[in-house]
Amino acid sequence: MVDIKGCSAYTSPQQNRYRLDSGLRRNDKLMKKILNNQERSRLDKRVAEAEKRTGAQIVVAVVQRSDSYLELPWKAFALGVSVAGLLVFIFDLLWPGWYSQTAVLISAVTILIMGILSALLSLYIPKFARLFLAAHRAEAEVRQYAESLFLSHELFATRRRTGILLLVSLFERRVILLPDKGFSKRLSQKAMQKIIAQMTPSLASGHFARALENGLIKLTETLAVKKRGKSRKNELSDGIIEEKGV
Repeated sequence: MVDIKGCSAYTSPQQNRYRLDSGLRRNDKLMKKILNNQERSRLDKRVAEAEKRTGAQIVVAVVQRSDSYLELPWKAFALGVSVAGLLVFIFDLLWPGWYSQTAVLISAVTILIMGILSALLSLYIPKFARLFLAAHRAEAEVRQYAESLFLSHELFATRRRTGILLLVSLFERRVILLPDKGFSKRLSQKAMQKIIAQMTPSLASGHFARALENGLIKLTETLAVKKRGKSRKNELSDGIIEEKGV
């Protein structure tokens, strides 16, 4: 739940949508789209249906990564050096007395090269880099990014504080569901975990659009009201936010 103190100044739905749409257009120019047009169209329909059935103002966001994680190449370097050093040690045990000044120099260079190659692999192969990323670190960074995005796009500025951010961070393979305080009673922590659980298998296999669809379907089932009053105005843009991230 997001409860922002000092944000009581209200901006109109038209202003909110204009700012969010402007941000989306700038992002489209800065990076290659993560989702294709067919996937975006399908998700737009899911968002519209979910808002109609729940009364929520839902914004979907997809980011490449939520932090630079500068420590990952160093961890990979340490692993490469350790493995190469272990191999040299085993070789020395099996064939004692093999070393000379030249052999020692070659061994040292080989160990260093293995460390550098491992570090480079972590920079260019996300799957390899994730091996060095602690789960709690990834969760904290993605949540922090989601909270920052919630504020920067002013998702709190709805009349009844009914904004909901559904964010997927691709590198970390993490989902953050961030509701405003208008849904504090209807959307418990346990309910959010169930929604995220519906998304996790597709996200793990790289099917990002399917993961978002599953999440929107489960979110709709969780928040759907049997008796709906007059349809509310759409206060936030339904456009999907796509960002490169950090």
